[in-house]
Amino acid sequence: MAGCSEFTLIGRYLTGLGAARADVTLGVGDDAAILQSPADPWLLSALDTLIEDVHFPGDMPAEAVGYRALAVNLSDIAAMGGQPRWAVVGLTLPAMDEDWVAGFARGLDAIAQTHEVAVVGGDVTRGPRAVSVQIAGTSALPPIRRDTACAGDDVWVSGRLGEAAGGLAVWQAGQQGEPRWAGLVDAFLRPVPRLCLGQALQGIAHAAIDVSDGLLADAGHIASQSGVAIDLARAALRPSARLQAFGGTAQATAWLCSGGDDYALCFTAPVTARSTVAQAAQNARTPVRRIGQVRHGHGVLLDGVAVGGAHTGYRHFER
Repeated sequence: MAGCSEFTLIGRYLTGLGAARADVTLGVGDDAAILQSPADPWLLSALDTLIEDVHFPGDMPAEAVGYRALAVNLSDIAAMGGQPRWAVVGLTLPAMDEDWVAGFARGLDAIAQTHEVAVVGGDVTRGPRAVSVQIAGTSALPPIRRDTACAGDDVWVSGRLGEAAGGLAVWQAGQQGEPRWAGLVDAFLRPVPRLCLGQALQGIAHAAIDVSDGLLADAGHIASQSGVAIDLARAALRPSARLQAFGGTAQATAWLCSGGDDYALCFTAPVTARSTVAQAAQNARTPVRRIGQVRHGHGVLLDGVAVGGAHTGYRHFER
């Protein structure tokens, strides 16, 4: 709109978003936010950038972009078992579009309110449409890391892997209005950060990661950083019925293994903790299932056979 500046957008749409937290002395409006240091001994911080036509379709609703921009950050905190607290947002727009920003702010605010996150600062600038969100959280217990998986551990995963990739395919096929594919589309547009599960797994899981680049790729990160092999069982990698109905079994399995954007949690835990994991998942109201084991060695295996590089998920600088 004529006469509308980036300062107007910040003041009108990006101020006061999220939860009103007692540990925020000053949020948006100054050179920096003023936050009170919590009593928790561990401070967690993560940043993600979403770029139009790379991480989300150009015709994706602004409200969904706002929701998803924070959800992917919350998932990083969830993987470590943390409690999210504060976020800052960088928004780049190709042109002034107040309606788009208003929708973006609604989506961002909705998920921030749900998870008691205060949006305490940010910036708006001109350029190709992109969103960067930096989030900070805390943990009262030692955070769960990627580099602490142990040989002999079970490998577990939450959620319906592959459905986000299937939902993107539905969208790209122009079938997002079909009621039978609504669950797949929602899995892509509105991923659920598994914060309760991550927190419930503290002190139980040896290692964890959120599945953002695909199961095989992210399991590979645990394997390489822990110095172990992750051996997944093909029989346990079962795509959901609706994913198979849309893409067929072969394509659905490929999405499950390498599709990415699920933001489920993949974690390892001792065999002796199976009942404890099951109880933690039940308490978090998040279904989980065992999909393999951690072994001595390196890399990711399927039924004992090494997985090739073609299945290692999305990489920005490799085509």
